[in-house]
Amino acid sequence: MKHLFGFFFLFWTTTAFAQQPFRFAFVTDLHVGGATGADDLRNTVKDINANPDLKFVVLTGDITEFGSDAELKLAKSIIDSLQKPWYAIPGNHDANWSESGSNTFKRLFGSEAFSFQYGGYAFVATASGPNMRMGPGQVPREHLVWLDSTLAALPDRNMPLIYLNHYPQDSSLNNWFDALDRVKKYNVQLILCGHGHSNTKYDFEHVPGIMGRSNLRAKAALGGYNIVTIANGEAVFEEKTPTTDHLRRWATIPLVNHHFAQDTTKFFRPSYAVNQRFANVKEVWTYQDNSDIGSGTDVSGDRIFCSNTNGVLYALSAKGKKIWAFQTAGKVYATPAASKKYVVIASSDRFIYCVSRKNGKLVWKFETGRAAVGSPVIEQDRVYVGGSDGHFRAFDLASGKLLWDFGEVKGFVVTRPLIYRGNICFGAWGNEFYALNLQTGTLSWKWSSGAANRMYSPAACFPVGANGRIFLVAPDRYMTALDATSGNVIWRKQVPDVRVRESMGLSADSSLVYVKTMEGKVYGISVTAPDMELTWKTKLQLPYEICPTAIVEQDGLVFVPSNSGLVSAIDRKTGETRWQHKVSNALVSGITPMGKGRVVVTTMDGKVVCLSDR
Repeated sequence: MKHLFGFFFLFWTTTAFAQQPFRFAFVTDLHVGGATGADDLRNTVKDINANPDLKFVVLTGDITEFGSDAELKLAKSIIDSLQKPWYAIPGNHDANWSESGSNTFKRLFGSEAFSFQYGGYAFVATASGPNMRMGPGQVPREHLVWLDSTLAALPDRNMPLIYLNHYPQDSSLNNWFDALDRVKKYNVQLILCGHGHSNTKYDFEHVPGIMGRSNLRAKAALGGYNIVTIANGEAVFEEKTPTTDHLRRWATIPLVNHHFAQDTTKFFRPSYAVNQRFANVKEVWTYQDNSDIGSGTDVSGDRIFCSNTNGVLYALSAKGKKIWAFQTAGKVYATPAASKKYVVIASSDRFIYCVSRKNGKLVWKFETGRAAVGSPVIEQDRVYVGGSDGHFRAFDLASGKLLWDFGEVKGFVVTRPLIYRGNICFGAWGNEFYALNLQTGTLSWKWSSGAANRMYSPAACFPVGANGRIFLVAPDRYMTALDATSGNVIWRKQVPDVRVRESMGLSADSSLVYVKTMEGKVYGISVTAPDMELTWKTKLQLPYEICPTAIVEQDGLVFVPSNSGLVSAIDRKTGETRWQHKVSNALVSGITPMGKGRVVVTTMDGKVVCLSDR
């Protein structure tokens, strides 16, 4: 049975709510696509269908293991066998590795958010990301806009509210306070979440919270889920083992109006004090988008080109004013590529678009077999871009004519490819890295990491080339140097104190490869040494770091992104921190030097900011 928003709609007055006892199933972290995910879900669906007391089902994310289209379709087919209304939101596993740019989830499940009323309670749920970029969770900006309108449409501010998200409403999300501050303006009485795979009670800034166990069996014989009973002003949580009689009560939460408007407690909020420490750095201008920005920018002349998850490619002036916008039909996570006449973007609506740099008018478009989430690159009169359909293509920039098509990519491409020594080089979410002849598209060589898990693919980093070598970092914490001609491994290292991830970059003089570790340190690796050699260190110390955005250098400054909206500028010669500036608390999705002391920074929560230290 498909879920129907508002299927159960209780008539109420604006001053009182006839709260009725009811029970529902709370299922989370299904991970269909993993070893037992599908079978565990089938057992749970069978168990729920056999229980006439359950009125509906909520599924709070990580529906799949890898977010692939096949996994999502399989999960949806099993969920569709539920004989009760159901409501689902995605989790980080559904969004971070989505070959469709999260469009398949939205298409199959109807929405990434939901709201409905039952038994005198309003249930409101938002997605949590991270979408297509490794980082902390984040309630998408467009969902915060949706949350505002949904809450405002409640019949009364005092209607009891239950809020759902995949993540706990704490610093697990980089904008937890944006969601909490909104729901606490209303009569929020309970928060439900998943992500941690355990039954756990929480206090989210005085709002009672419950994390549900994963539906996976893990080391047990069977999986499990929660049955929630709401009656007599409380919510009772019982862990149910599917296809058995085992039912264990483990939590009881009083459901009351907390009157948060009267709560004067000062809760932790991210500090921007660093901006006072480096007062010489100014925000020249700021553009606030109404959608997430999961990509960087490109600059051509006096224009800055951006894209967002509402599917829009747009141009800003050097003063941050929007000049034109071009709408695609899918979310965009690719960074635009601009030339003197054209701007090219890949959209998850399956199309590659080329528009006029001057006015944003369509010049040509090309339909691929599936979503396109990789960033294009322009070289002379050609544009190169990878897709999610197993293809990597080259086009004539002016006409859109397909020049060559390599159709043997395993997995999907999300990176910006590297052009180096006659090849175009890129990784994909299939554990392989490819070098194609730039002119013909024939395979020059490919290299496999040999990892058993696709999540360890060298797919998200922007590879760099120097001294006849190509350098990669990946989520398996290895750094690899490959011979640019043959693809043979020169060295491949996983150093305990240098746990590199996806963030890297090349120095301006091509002598160093910059890498950022998960411990928040930045190093320079020699491009000539026979082994992995740290020849440059900084005194920069960031907190735990998983932001994959590229490190860039300009005018003697090395710009380092973070997963908390902080940009650090490091002196290339001394390794000292020249300045830092916190733009927001969201992941830095791009840093583009503009020259003359200026850089343009994009953050996942929809900000485009021009910083200057002069």
